[in-house]
Amino acid sequence: MHTKFDLNAMAAKTVYVKPIEVADLPDELREQAGELEQLFAVHNAKGEQLALVATNEMAVHLALENDMQPVALH
Repeated sequence: MHTKFDLNAMAAKTVYVKPIEVADLPDELREQAGELEQLFAVHNAKGEQLALVATNEMAVHLALENDMQPVALH
């Protein structure tokens, strides 16, 4: 219980997956989303959006393929 953790290193490998309503996006992105009503944003620990994908599964796969740990953000 007294093991020190490098929280900065952990944060560097963590990404947050957040559902985004297509209706809340700018016109250009809404057009690209086609008939989808919801997309999933992938953000780093600083809150910067790294990706916008069609499904939660795709967001998780993208994170894992890039050696990142996905965490759901509601």
